[in-house]
Amino acid sequence: MPQPTPSPTPVATQPPADASTVDRLMHAAAHAFADKGFHATTTRDIASGAGLSPAGVYVHFGSKEELLFNLSRSGHESALRLLRGAIADGPTPTDQLANVMARFSEWHVEQYQVARVVQYEHHHLTPEHHAEVLALRKEMDGLVRGVLERGVADGAFTVEDSADTALALLSIVVDVARWYSPTIRRSPEQIGATNASLALRLVGVSH
Repeated sequence: MPQPTPSPTPVATQPPADASTVDRLMHAAAHAFADKGFHATTTRDIASGAGLSPAGVYVHFGSKEELLFNLSRSGHESALRLLRGAIADGPTPTDQLANVMARFSEWHVEQYQVARVVQYEHHHLTPEHHAEVLALRKEMDGLVRGVLERGVADGAFTVEDSADTALALLSIVVDVARWYSPTIRRSPEQIGATNASLALRLVGVSH
């Protein structure tokens, strides 16, 4: 079952007082993109959230799209590290799948603004930037498919199509970023445990 793991510091919370200008811009962009969407967000919105003038954005980022790319890439890389760790901590495919679903769900709760941008705004990137992010997404999908295939191989899972099942499982997690709000009276751990349980039932694990 899911192994306990320290909760990451949410990027979407207020940055520390000594945060760098780039960190403040990334935080402000995550908040604005998650709230308004990429197209409706202006550089003035981002600069204001970071306590800068609009010109201050361009000192560090060449465009609004470049800021989205940096935010999207760092978010995907963070999620990829989390998935690798969740799998490494599981001695069996059942443990690995439960860890992945629980921890990735918790990440989508604790970093819900970044997760919302990572999962729903990446299609606004340039073709080159989108290709780089898509490669990270494919690697994440491959990790989940690998867990499913190992579970089928040792008889723990009943899965007809590992690709379709991986898509379904990741969709459950990704959707957390869409509906989650801090007003919801469920902890990250509760949401993670629920999704882990759903995942195990989906692949035919009875306990």
